[in-house]
Amino acid sequence: MTDTQYAGRARPIDDVSVGEKLPDLEFPITVYRLVMEAGANRDFNSIHHNSEYARATGAPEMYANTLFLMGMWERSVRDWAGSAAEIIAIRGFRMGRFSVAGTTTKVRGTVAAVTKATGEVTIELRCEDEMGITVGPGEVVVRFPVTKSLSD
Repeated sequence: MTDTQYAGRARPIDDVSVGEKLPDLEFPITVYRLVMEAGANRDFNSIHHNSEYARATGAPEMYANTLFLMGMWERSVRDWAGSAAEIIAIRGFRMGRFSVAGTTTKVRGTVAAVTKATGEVTIELRCEDEMGITVGPGEVVVRFPVTKSLSD
């Protein structure tokens, strides 16, 4: 699948199955990205864009904030499901370890449940770096459009 394959629409629910893996999505956590993200969402807490300040608070390095990490989950799901699929719930989003500058965070996901009648799909997601899980595991529930036949 290309990232534009389902642009403006959702993937067909009949093509989704339990156990299916979402493509891994990698995000290099660069200083540039952290500074741009802090400005974009107006989170000017220095722990997200100043190494010295972050280390003074006990963190190993400046690190990604919640909205950046949640955005990674959303991007992963939307690339896979298509832009017309609706995210209806996020559960278990827990930051267990910092996603710090100089690392690469991978979002990994697996389809955990599919209810074709309602179009709901539960995806188990997590963020990982070279040392293991940083966020999650948690769930994103997505609703795909369901087309009804004329006989319904």
